[in-house]
Amino acid sequence: MPIIVNLDVMMAKCKISLGELAERIDLISANLSILKTGKSKTIRFSTLEAICKELDCQPGDILEYREK
Repeated sequence: MPIIVNLDVMMAKCKISLGELAERIDLISANLSILKTGKSKTIRFSTLEAICKELDCQPGDILEYREK
């Protein structure tokens, strides 16, 4: 898929675990894990907004387009 999810990179930069981020943004860890591994086909803008707010980043820091 040409959309790359860099959530793990941003989490490492902010030194935050998956469980901690999930708790802070009120999301189930399993759902956040699916997003982090790039297996998710969708993301709600409200979830993206919460992640960006918590990690102090922009959507482009998390989602990247790479041509095949």
